[in-house]
Amino acid sequence: MLRKITIALASVGLLAGLTACGSSDSGVSAKADDPAAALKVAVNPVPHGEILKYVKDELAAKAGLKLEIVEFSDYVQPNTALQEGQVQANYFQHVPFMEEFEKDKGVKLTFVAPVHIEPLGVYSKKVTDLRSVRGGGTVAVPNDPANLGRSLKLLADNGLLTLKPGAPQSATERDIATNPKGLKFKPLKPAQLPRSVADVDLAVINGNYALETDLSPAKDSLALEKAEGNPYANGIVTLPQNATDPRVKKLVELLRSAEVKKFIEQKYAGSVIPAA
Repeated sequence: MLRKITIALASVGLLAGLTACGSSDSGVSAKADDPAAALKVAVNPVPHGEILKYVKDELAAKAGLKLEIVEFSDYVQPNTALQEGQVQANYFQHVPFMEEFEKDKGVKLTFVAPVHIEPLGVYSKKVTDLRSVRGGGTVAVPNDPANLGRSLKLLADNGLLTLKPGAPQSATERDIATNPKGLKFKPLKPAQLPRSVADVDLAVINGNYALETDLSPAKDSLALEKAEGNPYANGIVTLPQNATDPRVKKLVELLRSAEVKKFIEQKYAGSVIPAA
């Protein structure tokens, strides 16, 4: 009887081991490189969701790629969904933002390729020229480190302040060398910035949120980032183990195609700029 119990327990242990191996192979990582499965991609609705929908409707089927678009309205959930395996890639962020997220959350992501640039812009309902900003005026800026530093650089490039030599991309108010007008800064969540324009002297707004609220970066901004040498191109991000997924590679190929470049140029008229 003891021998039978021992054999039975060993069999249970073997089955448990097989089940454990099976579960690790049948999870997200196993599906991640299955060319027959739909590739789930997390996006912000504008312009990322619009661009990806164009790819899905016009290009993906012919290329043998199934796409599922999952929309989020903020800058946190697309990376959380990627970490948790709800999606296999996302398309909403640039490298400096991704690196800040990695440092903050202790995770490792892979930036596969750049697709487009959304120039950061300065907007106002109180002045029509940056030189007219009053002394002590309030400037609303993004509250995430990567885009805050980007905002300060844009203001510095347009003569409103100077940054200390060697200021990092994630510069803060502590990195300001001179502030001749004594501007005050009001950090807000990026999605809140368009709603702040009427309440502040200037608002520095991310391109996607400007577009979502019918602001045209190319026409309505008082100052706009230059595309040349811009390190803030948005692109496809995935987990390191999914970087060689053939579906991810195919998606990058389509997003960087001549067809998508033409779509971006025609639809956004300079408010969104192809990265390549």
